[in-house]
Amino acid sequence: MREFLLGLRLLFGAGRGSRVRFLLMAAGSSFGVCCLALVLTIPAILDAHDGRAADREPQTVSERTAGAPLVLQRSDPYGSQPFTRVFVARGTTGGTATGPAPPGLDELPRAGEVFVSPRVRDLLREQPGIKGRLPGTVAGTIGPAGLAHPDELFAYVGTSPERITGEARTLTGFGYPYAPSPAVEPSTLGNLRFALGTLVLLPLGIFLSVCARLSAAARTRRLASLRLLGLSIRGTQRVNAAETVVAALIGALLGLAEYAVLNQVMSRTGLPSLRWYPEDGALSAATVAVCLIGCPALAWFAGRAGGRDAAARPLAVRRTAPPGPPSKWGALLLVTGLGIVCGYCATDLAGRPASNLGLNAPLILAGVLLTGVGLVTTLPLISHTVARRVARSADSLALSLAMRRNEVEPGGTMRVVSGLVLLVFAASLGQGVLIQLAEVTRPSGPTQDYALPLSGITPAQQRELTEVPGVRAGALTMDSWADLEAEGDETSSRATALVATCAQLERLVRQSDGCADGRVLRLVDPNSSTDPGVVPGAAFPYRLDAPGGKRTLEITLPSEAVVFRAPSPSAVGSAAVLVPPSMLPAGARPESAQLVLSGGSDPDAVRGVLDGIGAVAPTAEVVPLGVNVQGLQQIAVIETLLGLGMVMGLAIGAAAFTVSVTDRAVERRPQVTAVTLLGARARTLRAVQCLQVVVPLGIGLALALLLGKLAEACYLITAGTEVRWDTAGLPVLAGAAAGVLVTTALATLPLVGRRVDPELIRRD
Repeated sequence: MREFLLGLRLLFGAGRGSRVRFLLMAAGSSFGVCCLALVLTIPAILDAHDGRAADREPQTVSERTAGAPLVLQRSDPYGSQPFTRVFVARGTTGGTATGPAPPGLDELPRAGEVFVSPRVRDLLREQPGIKGRLPGTVAGTIGPAGLAHPDELFAYVGTSPERITGEARTLTGFGYPYAPSPAVEPSTLGNLRFALGTLVLLPLGIFLSVCARLSAAARTRRLASLRLLGLSIRGTQRVNAAETVVAALIGALLGLAEYAVLNQVMSRTGLPSLRWYPEDGALSAATVAVCLIGCPALAWFAGRAGGRDAAARPLAVRRTAPPGPPSKWGALLLVTGLGIVCGYCATDLAGRPASNLGLNAPLILAGVLLTGVGLVTTLPLISHTVARRVARSADSLALSLAMRRNEVEPGGTMRVVSGLVLLVFAASLGQGVLIQLAEVTRPSGPTQDYALPLSGITPAQQRELTEVPGVRAGALTMDSWADLEAEGDETSSRATALVATCAQLERLVRQSDGCADGRVLRLVDPNSSTDPGVVPGAAFPYRLDAPGGKRTLEITLPSEAVVFRAPSPSAVGSAAVLVPPSMLPAGARPESAQLVLSGGSDPDAVRGVLDGIGAVAPTAEVVPLGVNVQGLQQIAVIETLLGLGMVMGLAIGAAAFTVSVTDRAVERRPQVTAVTLLGARARTLRAVQCLQVVVPLGIGLALALLLGKLAEACYLITAGTEVRWDTAGLPVLAGAAAGVLVTTALATLPLVGRRVDPELIRRD
């Protein structure tokens, strides 16, 4: 405790420069802790989304009870978001309407009442076309307890039991132990944590270490004086650690306060595809403990390590003896990580790419993290070696001075460039994650098909649906009937029939040849496999609901065929026979059939068709083939979080550079003054300052590009993507690295001022 108090007295009594450095350390630590709190809170935000979605999930049973409430849930895509509508028919007990109230509402909606989320309420004003999906009058807004996030498209629609008796189930309550569609799948969440750990946490650890090592040279000389005055080795290290711990603790408190303000702002403005309520992002006890304990603990170890030289060799420090070369042990991390990464890359070159399942997942994470950390710990050794060799053969005074300074103090320069080097390394890996997501979300064909079970719509609705604006064609697909209790293999094959004209067929497929109206024809797609039992001469029965009772239509496959090519995915791609509509008896409807609609694949066209379908048949189940709305929403959330991680990584890298270069300029003022008094021109000193940073930064960026591409290839190979060696992204990263190099060179030029203060040398 005595050493701790001594460190604080030295801090506040060592002049204005020391206090400025202390404030700089605290400010840097606060920014780092704010970023750390944001990263640690992201899983809690996603869990809060899933928790509310699970709490409102209807509990149902299939048995029907007289007077019991009924529920029918429909979820259609609206752009890349799901639009969920819950149709509810209140039960009756003793003539009074009853039913369990869902979260966010006081009671179940009555028939004709609609309760919507705030986003749907705004959307009704912006896009009146969606009113058809919500039959009734808007009677209120769903509370936050009933919504996964503020921008969710969700509505409760009150209706009568007879309108949803077909597929409705008896409602017993609300709430499930898990969400039906999590915000991010558990397997994908692991990849997201891996990416955020590399993009944010790795640069953040380096940044916090940099903040804890500010004004290292001045503090080391001061500690050496205390050691020569009789302070013990451990006491000297504790004195140094006291300043860093206090700065880190104050910075942690400020960082948590900054995050609290940031959470209020971001929760109200939101991010693309990601919104949350302020209480979702509230600081948890675990996050506060990690920030208030982890950051000072890191500063404690960094402070003790920084005071080791002053405690062990105080005379050498006071006489500014040249330090020894950097330790080679840091290269062990790089060699280990690079060995793991190259090993997985070699599996692809050998033709047997590894996967990220089982033990491979933690090994890949360890390999990438060790490569990134090893890159930073090895840079001082590489910079020292290069600087010594260049200084021996350099003919330029500026280059010689710069390399000699890097040879004597490689760690000081590395504090300036390490954040920028890690930024380029992490950007390469983030590019690989975006490539993987792009393969999942790339567009499919030029058309979009929709399938609606025929049992859920009336004949009048069927006619209206084919006339919805944006629908190019409409037809029926019906499945053949088979007696499941019969024995033998003759009933194992089934044939799907497409009830359409030749004109409808042409609009449903890409190409068709050999079609003739009024005839039964086989359908053959060369790009798809066929059932061995579906051959010319085979007969298949189709059950029909006719006005006079049930009937069976027997269709024998002819030898004449229509060769067609269907888009992928397609609702008619599996059809085996083309049946003209005139073959169906008047008023007859197939028992097992679907209404197939086709339109454009443009997002606005898809949205318009779905709005039109909702206006005609609001309770009908619509399956837009090839559109996984939940998957698209998850990918949008992941892309948002990755973008946030990249922005945070960029901010951390820029902050590390700003803090380090400012501290280094203050720390180097006595040396710059001494060289200036010896006759060096300001132009030469600016060139020296620039070369001191640009040469090691250029080496680090080149290594970051090489190692980052290897880490990206390792991730893409084990993820099973088609793109495994991303050569197309190399020019982008190379251009970014060149931009970082030029910006850094320009930032170092103003560090040499015009005013010379000889008092700095006397104080030194």
